[in-house]
Amino acid sequence: MLIPVILCGGAGSRLWPVSRELHPKPFIRLADGQSLLQKAFLRGAALPDVKEILTVTNRELAFQTEDEFREVNNAKLPTSFILEPFGRNTSAAIAAAALTVVKTHGKDAVMLVLAADHLIADQEAFAAAVSKAVKLAKGGKLVTFGIEPDAPETGYGYIEADGNKVVQFVEKPSLEKAQEYLASGHFLWNSGMFCFKASVMLQAMEKHCLEILSTTMACLEQSSRAEGKGFEKLTLDEESFAQVPDSSIDYSVMERSDQVAVVPCSIGWSDIGSWSALGDLSVPDDDGNRIEGEALLHDVTDCFIQSDKRVVGAVGVSNLIIVDTPDALLVVDKAHTQDVKHLYTALKDKAHDAHKHHLTVHRPWGTYTVIEEDPSFKIKRIEVKPGETLSLQMHHHRSEHWIVVSGMARVVNGENELFVRTNESTYIPAGFKHRLENPGVMNLVMIEVQSGQYLGEDDIVRFEDVYGRV
Repeated sequence: MLIPVILCGGAGSRLWPVSRELHPKPFIRLADGQSLLQKAFLRGAALPDVKEILTVTNRELAFQTEDEFREVNNAKLPTSFILEPFGRNTSAAIAAAALTVVKTHGKDAVMLVLAADHLIADQEAFAAAVSKAVKLAKGGKLVTFGIEPDAPETGYGYIEADGNKVVQFVEKPSLEKAQEYLASGHFLWNSGMFCFKASVMLQAMEKHCLEILSTTMACLEQSSRAEGKGFEKLTLDEESFAQVPDSSIDYSVMERSDQVAVVPCSIGWSDIGSWSALGDLSVPDDDGNRIEGEALLHDVTDCFIQSDKRVVGAVGVSNLIIVDTPDALLVVDKAHTQDVKHLYTALKDKAHDAHKHHLTVHRPWGTYTVIEEDPSFKIKRIEVKPGETLSLQMHHHRSEHWIVVSGMARVVNGENELFVRTNESTYIPAGFKHRLENPGVMNLVMIEVQSGQYLGEDDIVRFEDVYGRV
């Protein structure tokens, strides 16, 4: 039995403005239309003896993650989720996953830990590497995957190896050291993927990081579970999860244990850590330019330009990354793509919305897009999936006017319940309890006009909610 465990966390700050806190790097769609997260799911699902896919992610990303999987899970493979209230690094995530796998599938179940934001081009080579790792894991080893390097990369950690034996783990090196490692032939990139029996990892954690294991166990006892057809969710208790130490599995276990083995492999691996790496996935034209979207170029060479909506014009430039989104534009020299994270940090320090989410925001019931905003009004396009329901709620500081443009809505407006059809509307004064539901079989699309002196998303008092957000 093999249980792929997908770790879906992190902000992907170097890939801003496409990657945001509530739309992080794993959700970025590549040129083929699939996201990195979907590719991780398919990568694990294609392996033999897989019984389910377990994903550890932030609870704010749960419904979007389910939507991503639903698009590609044609085999209807069972999925389960461990939902974190906030990030606590990989040790906590793996401890929670291992405890869950032992409870569900027994101590001998083999776990394959995958990152949600990696790209692996050679599925056949990946499957062969996993097969070797599973054999070592069944023999009691904690296995990591070492990528055979083809360049002196300074952005990755390294593993010094002798066959399957790990000699030492090495932090991200200087360029000079990375060149030495490449020339020696004994060093591998540390991929951040692992394979082990669930019980073996728990024994290792008990020996090397008992506090992490014990506090995670205590957290699971306080956490809530929900089950349905083909899925299970474990929502971690916020107060007890905060007591779990923040530490990586490399530091807590892998660098300390004498049970560690490595599988050297060449699988077309990349962690897509910058816009340069992401841009290199596109095919260049005769001038070395890679274009996604519509662009007009004159005397432009070796640039990557991405735009979903608008036409981008460029004249007389070279070696630039230009990424245009509806609410943010990035222009960066290719030599400085690692520094994009400083822009993300600055926006976060200012509490600017552009670090947290896009103009289109995903919710459990669908999406909303901010069309226009002013201090006294906000206009949204709201799209509700068939059969979904927003919470019964009330606002203190704003009134709302709803206009249905496609589909039909069932609306609770104060003491009244009514159906609002295409080209009809309803007005909801501040202080009125209200709820929106899509009773139909096609998406409901409507325009919401908010008016008031305060229009923040935190002006919501929820009374009932099918998604547990009260």
